[in-house]
Amino acid sequence: MTKEEIISSIPLIADTGSGNFFLMAGPCVVESRECVMEVASEAVGLTRRLKIPYIFKASYRKANRSSRTSFTGIGDRKALEILTEVRERFGVPVVTDIHSASEAAMAAEYVDVLQIPAFLCRQSDLLEAAAATGKVVNIKKGQFLAPESMSMAAQKVTECGNGRVMLTDRGTTFGYGDLVVDFRGIPTMQKTGLPVVMDITHSLQQPNQGTVTGGRPDMIETIARAAVAVGVDGLFIETHPDPTIAKSDGANMLKLSLLAPLLERLVKIRAAVM
Repeated sequence: MTKEEIISSIPLIADTGSGNFFLMAGPCVVESRECVMEVASEAVGLTRRLKIPYIFKASYRKANRSSRTSFTGIGDRKALEILTEVRERFGVPVVTDIHSASEAAMAAEYVDVLQIPAFLCRQSDLLEAAAATGKVVNIKKGQFLAPESMSMAAQKVTECGNGRVMLTDRGTTFGYGDLVVDFRGIPTMQKTGLPVVMDITHSLQQPNQGTVTGGRPDMIETIARAAVAVGVDGLFIETHPDPTIAKSDGANMLKLSLLAPLLERLVKIRAAVM
């Protein structure tokens, strides 16, 4: 499959014909129905106005947290049912993370895209289980991997008979407490022929800052502008009505009210470089 065919095979994704990047955006985790619906309503209206193909994103559970006492979710089935409600109410596809092989089939009942977290991108049984569902599989590049290595992760899915794979960059470990983005990775991973996404907000995390991961949300637009200019196929942005009270990843999320002006500028950049 070509990358255009992979993207267009996602159920409900809009084919705008505009040549825009597609967007995966939403809160880090399903922390409440109210939060999810507020973000979805804003993002759907905005992306339709700007003709950006859109996939709603939220994790139904967070399995990788800095502290044992950190918020992980409201309950798996309850959160997945809220994601299905977004799909049905707004008519957009939905993506969520899975963390073990046993979760793949369960989550696939509710969402359109299964996402493999960066720390788990080499877990063969997880990739194979995701492939077996027939869903699109978005694999995040490990912070510890070169972009060239992601062809092997993708191959674990495609060799199971599922060619519907996307790759996502989310920065590379820089010392103990920071990440950097090497934009050479975007064209490098695009050589696989698969869609490549830039995870803007996670690439701005500052891990190992104590019990809560830090971040640099002030640099969101910088990373996003560069990714669009380089020619990335999709963008991944976590956004929340008020990141200061978000229950996960608040330190690096984009405030929801800032999403519209950001996307408006990014659409202009994409038009200029096409």
